[in-house]
Amino acid sequence: MRFAALGFAFLFAGTGLVQADAMRVRGTVVGFDGALLTVKTRDGNLDAIKLAAGWKVSGVAKASLKDIKQGDFLGIASVSKADGGSGALEVVVFPAALKGTGEGDRPWDLQPNSRMTNGTVADVTNIDGRTVTLTYDNGQTKKIAIPDNTPVVTFATATQADLKPGATVFVNVERDGGGTLSSSRVVVGNNGVVPPM
Repeated sequence: MRFAALGFAFLFAGTGLVQADAMRVRGTVVGFDGALLTVKTRDGNLDAIKLAAGWKVSGVAKASLKDIKQGDFLGIASVSKADGGSGALEVVVFPAALKGTGEGDRPWDLQPNSRMTNGTVADVTNIDGRTVTLTYDNGQTKKIAIPDNTPVVTFATATQADLKPGATVFVNVERDGGGTLSSSRVVVGNNGVVPPM
């Protein structure tokens, strides 16, 4: 579990292993031969992703919004609300051992104008769902409302056998000068839970 979590967390690092402008592929598996993963993206395109030597696969598991508490480290994709606050699109709960991974606030592409904020929960209120205040980057804060129907996940183990046609995947990729996509890690939905990020 710890190694799955470590690899999964690297996808959200935003600095170091994964840059803030990294390309992300979201979609369903069309084919997989051990070294090449073909994904039908949410836009309907077919992306062939070359898997690097020693590549890894991780899964996700459901977590509970009600279990989020002060001191937890979260990754939340959110969008601005009309009232000036932010509303969560999804929440990733990091294990305590990975607190601080990818800490900060950066543009994200889950939806237009969305952002990813990785930070520590400084405060939790329970009005119309949960609202958390995340702290990051030495004192910056962001308040994010999390509606009750927001997907909340944590880490889970997965195997290559989970990369079957129709499985939902999330992949950070790099594109070389020739247009070839490559990746060293795939996050796949398993046991009925899909990657919401």
